[in-house]
Amino acid sequence: MLADKDRIFTNLYGFEDWKLAGAQKRGDWSSTKELLAKGQETIIEEVKASGLRGRGGAGFSTGTKWSFMPKKSDGRPSYLVVNADEGEPGTCKDRDMMRHEPHKLLEGCLIACFAMRAVATYIYIRGEFHEEANRLEYAIQEAYDAGLIGKNACGSGFDCDMYVHRGAGAYICGEETALIESLEGKKGQPRLKPPFPAAMGVWGCPTTVNNVESIAVVPEILRRGPAWFAAIGRPNNTGTKVFCISGHVNTPCNVEEEMGIPLKELIEKHAGGVRGGWDNLLAIIPGGSSVPLLPKDICDTVLMDFDSLRNVKSGLGTAAVIVMDKSTDIVKAIARLSKFYTHESCGQCTPCREGTGWLWRMMERMVKGNAEKEEIDQMLDVASRIEGHTICALGDAAAWPVQGLVRHFRGEIERRIDEFTRRAA
Repeated sequence: MLADKDRIFTNLYGFEDWKLAGAQKRGDWSSTKELLAKGQETIIEEVKASGLRGRGGAGFSTGTKWSFMPKKSDGRPSYLVVNADEGEPGTCKDRDMMRHEPHKLLEGCLIACFAMRAVATYIYIRGEFHEEANRLEYAIQEAYDAGLIGKNACGSGFDCDMYVHRGAGAYICGEETALIESLEGKKGQPRLKPPFPAAMGVWGCPTTVNNVESIAVVPEILRRGPAWFAAIGRPNNTGTKVFCISGHVNTPCNVEEEMGIPLKELIEKHAGGVRGGWDNLLAIIPGGSSVPLLPKDICDTVLMDFDSLRNVKSGLGTAAVIVMDKSTDIVKAIARLSKFYTHESCGQCTPCREGTGWLWRMMERMVKGNAEKEEIDQMLDVASRIEGHTICALGDAAAWPVQGLVRHFRGEIERRIDEFTRRAA
């Protein structure tokens, strides 16, 4: 369990002042000039050494991602884009960070821009996050007025501007290249890669896109040292992580914990346990709606980190823990997710455009049992033809919930088919 002294987000619940004075009292913007004086390569190496992996879902090494940016400009400016779209169902961590600790994000943006030689940050925020966007804009103005960003930021000699860009609530714009297209004023559709954003991103310039949490934790890592962060959690799964716990628990919450905490401990210590007790648990989606669900017997022992969840054929994703007790119609719940991905597909790739609708329609029949048992395997075949065959990962996100359902609850689907057949006879 994470010790209070190791928490990075000390105002996650908004009990204290979110403005500059309150942020500085909690340690934000302290010795920022000295952190920048470490130099660009040193900062990147320390972020690498900390083991920080992207907190937006993919889990790619943050320091390695930064190192892809050009060391010398060819005449084009470089940019940092912060992905604050947070459209993954079940996820609400970035929203609280921006609402209650906006300066932590801004300080991280400044350091990241310096390390990658970027001239500006664009924070692409989900349009529904009205209050959060207003607070970010207020905090940015405070930082400009205090000389913390802008010309000669923090007295370092480095110039860095920051802007808030409001999106329109499209799930697909959580994908980094679709986000870039939207930021440019175009329809939010993913781009083919390569070229990757580090070579050609927003407005054709070198760009890195990072999640809010990935950027916000960097200043504290540099202040306390990478060894401190790397000592929390497990090898290759280090540091703290904000988990979003929702669904059939007694006290839904966001909580910062160490990576690798047992899922059962996370729910029982911070979310008041499963409604009706742990034995009333049916299944948990551990990382937002796009990752495969896990039945109770796996939830009993699984650890909450990238590698442990991958080993049980699921994923940490955004660490949005969706708990479902035995009152849940599990087939209907996954059918509802299938409808969501059908609606949010941008329609660019044929397997996703056609396949998501096909999956959803098959799932609706599975809810009623109005199907043949052979169609379960046909549904899996459709999912496999979507997964890995699209420009972005939305196709995977649509396939995985269905695959997880069949893997662990095939018997429930077959029971419904048998019951429907009996009634029809």
